[in-house]
Amino acid sequence: MNHNNDMVSQPVQSEQLAAKLDQTTSSDNQTQQSSQLSHNENVNKQFGERANAYLSSAVHAKGRELQLMAQKVAQINAATVLDLGCGAGHASFAVAPHAKSVVAYDLSGEMLTVVEQAAADKQLTNISTSQGVVEKLPFADNSFDVVVSRFSAHHWQDVLVALQEAKRVLTADGLFIMVDVIAPSNPAADSFLQTIELLRDTSHVRDYSLAEWQSFLSLTGFRVNEMHTQRLPLDFATWIARMRTPKHFAVAITELIKTSSQEVKTYFDIQADGSFSSDMLVLSAQPNHLSGSI
Repeated sequence: MNHNNDMVSQPVQSEQLAAKLDQTTSSDNQTQQSSQLSHNENVNKQFGERANAYLSSAVHAKGRELQLMAQKVAQINAATVLDLGCGAGHASFAVAPHAKSVVAYDLSGEMLTVVEQAAADKQLTNISTSQGVVEKLPFADNSFDVVVSRFSAHHWQDVLVALQEAKRVLTADGLFIMVDVIAPSNPAADSFLQTIELLRDTSHVRDYSLAEWQSFLSLTGFRVNEMHTQRLPLDFATWIARMRTPKHFAVAITELIKTSSQEVKTYFDIQADGSFSSDMLVLSAQPNHLSGSI
């Protein structure tokens, strides 16, 4: 046996293995970046083409949670507000009359154009816009008194990072207000909801449960002040039309609704025309300075 050759081959093999691991890590990082990019591109495409539909959507333009946001902002003197994932800007429009300034922030440039035009029409001169992802906010620490988000979080690629960013840009005694559809605790109902959401809109990530939101907020160093749920009725025809869901996906959703269990039909109050009601969560929270975050 040639021991000298063995001694030479071992470090060579180690170097080869290390090189392969580096390549694998690099490939994984590239895949993750590609996934992030493709998701963001999908969100941008899905909503950029439908911006005006969301401006005129009754579901988005109305809701007592908008009044709650306005009341909370009005209690803060000369509040600076960030609207995360602003969409067509309805939360921004609700709080602007009570705030010093509002930044409407969204991934979609087309959505922001709609917001700018609607704000001008409404003579809300204190609204400005900014484009980007929620996981990397282009704002300095402690920039805002209030951060609001409505019907956006189920599109976020990384909820924990987004919440950390929201906390970072809030002032020490700032307020975070979040509104979104939530998943049922029942696994069958949860699976049904996530499936029809994804078939309708391929940029959908997840409607999180109440328990998940409580965990997310705790992990990122928020203290919940108020939290309640309310029902959100959705007309099937307009729900599909607003997203311009392709026909084959709409047919699949219809079949899922028809063949769902009675338990699911009862939970979502499914009607003969496919219309249904989901649960939505409305919460307010503040940075918890007595605990750290991840």
